[in-house]
Amino acid sequence: MSSVSTSNFKTGMAIIYDGKTWIIVEFQHVKPGKGGAFVRTKLKELRSGRVVEITFRAGEKMEDVRLEIKNLQYLYNDGSTYHFMDTGTYEQFELTSEFVGDAAKWLKENEVAAVQIAGGEMIGVEPPMFVELEVVDTDPGFKGDTVQGGTKAAKLETGAMVQVPMFINNGDRVRIDTRDAHYVTRV
Repeated sequence: MSSVSTSNFKTGMAIIYDGKTWIIVEFQHVKPGKGGAFVRTKLKELRSGRVVEITFRAGEKMEDVRLEIKNLQYLYNDGSTYHFMDTGTYEQFELTSEFVGDAAKWLKENEVAAVQIAGGEMIGVEPPMFVELEVVDTDPGFKGDTVQGGTKAAKLETGAMVQVPMFINNGDRVRIDTRDAHYVTRV
């Protein structure tokens, strides 16, 4: 394992601290008027998912954990388990709904999702940045509704709820930015 200095911290980086693997959620370099500089961090523990705030001295070294992204095809959900497959080796993986978390509302069968791996262990699922989904339930638009008008709630085929313009109807396909659940365009 290689080591990394606190001055090289990046959001999303994985480190080993106190014998456990942590993901850096956010960090801030602080240089007070007197005293030594330090780095204030929020770290998420890999196994438990708990988030803690830890302060390190500037220049302190930690063990670095290599992060990998593996693109896996989402096959199906049987209620409590999500099934993925590596399209190169046809190896299948079962991930719990707690592990998949909020990414589940953007996963569509047979689509590819990025699974993050740290130190040989899966740590999270990232859906594609943009998804195209069908609107299955929304209130009808009325004559006089304009493109510049307000928005309304719409339920998508994956169960996700998003705000869409008034002219969107049931059966329309929309492109959604999964980072903030924001409507992009009708497709």
